[in-house]
Amino acid sequence: MENIKQGVIGNSPQPVVDTFKASELVVDLVQTPAEKPDMNGLEFGTVFTDHMLVVHWSSDRGWERPSVRPLQNLSLHPASSALHYSVEVFEGLKAYRGVDNKIRLFRPMLNMERMVRSAIRVALPRFDETQLLECIKRLIQIDKEWVPYSKDGSLYIRPTFIGTEPSLGVKKPTKALLYVILSPVGSYFTSGSFNAVSLWANPNYVRAWKGGTGDCKLGGNYGATLYAYSEALKVGCQQVLWLYEDDQKITEAGTMNLFLYWINEHGEEELVTAPLDGIILPGVTRQSILELARNWNRFKVEERPITISQLVKGLQENRVKEMFGSGTACIVCPVGRILYKGENLHIPTMDNGPKLARQLMDTLSNIQAEPGDKSLREWKRNHRVIQRRRTTFMPAFSAHPIFLPACPSTLTHACF
Repeated sequence: MENIKQGVIGNSPQPVVDTFKASELVVDLVQTPAEKPDMNGLEFGTVFTDHMLVVHWSSDRGWERPSVRPLQNLSLHPASSALHYSVEVFEGLKAYRGVDNKIRLFRPMLNMERMVRSAIRVALPRFDETQLLECIKRLIQIDKEWVPYSKDGSLYIRPTFIGTEPSLGVKKPTKALLYVILSPVGSYFTSGSFNAVSLWANPNYVRAWKGGTGDCKLGGNYGATLYAYSEALKVGCQQVLWLYEDDQKITEAGTMNLFLYWINEHGEEELVTAPLDGIILPGVTRQSILELARNWNRFKVEERPITISQLVKGLQENRVKEMFGSGTACIVCPVGRILYKGENLHIPTMDNGPKLARQLMDTLSNIQAEPGDKSLREWKRNHRVIQRRRTTFMPAFSAHPIFLPACPSTLTHACF
């Protein structure tokens, strides 16, 4: 996809490029590669690979040629709109080294498409998602030795898109910068065990609201949560349980989507999570968990609101089995305690195994890292069956480096 429009600079018409092309990528390699870090005890997001991807955009010329260059500091005007008005979006995904030593990405087109949606929400320009993904693949190929040789490690990929308009006016930016940096990361659970986290629920703090940007991955959404997070730490909790509206609906936990596995009010075994109603981030792991659970067909799977009072009642009646968060960083994270109105609510996730959380964690981890794993073969088979029965639910799965931009749910593994 590339459309050329005519802009005018001075008296001469100039082409305005609607997207960049991976085929035009310019590569400038470092002379001396940095030493690879010890993965033991490595703090998340503190070490970066040798190279970065950079693409500039301006309203008068459109997109410039993408380039891979040595990792370096950015040069920004002090009035840049990203610094003053949070004109910034980002994504987070991972590259995994499989047992066959091939490097794969897990459902990367979902991240690319979500990034475009987020960019539109803050008046940043569109780009072709497939072209960005091809550029990212090339960047990973160049820095492939930074992908950990371990099932517990991965290469975290952080695409970032910022407005660089050099003006204090609150307006649509005429300049922007898209860049991608890479960071090797170890296991989310530093002790190596599947540990439960504690949550602080305080209705005085709200993460997102109807008509806002909670369903987009904007930097401003995260910065505004840091004060509540620091308050949670003061009372001995590790994250915030975000509640919403007067009935205190359960929405997300920290930066994670949240799931409740219980016996509902009608006596049904159920896995439930908040619906995508505009305040919930449509997580890639969230979507994968829902699709897996529906494929298993062992219990009811619902996307509907759940309030904190419904959870408390379920705990009092011993109907709660497990609660866990999901996200790119942790994949699945059990919840063991909620501090609400001065009372510690014991969540029996770890008392119950945690059977479902562990099964989801193991299944997704195996799909990401082990191409011959039984979980992957079952997912492929189930998705093909679903496609034949309900073509609107899930397109056919491909384990090969084939990208189908028209099929946003496609589970893709980019092998190289």
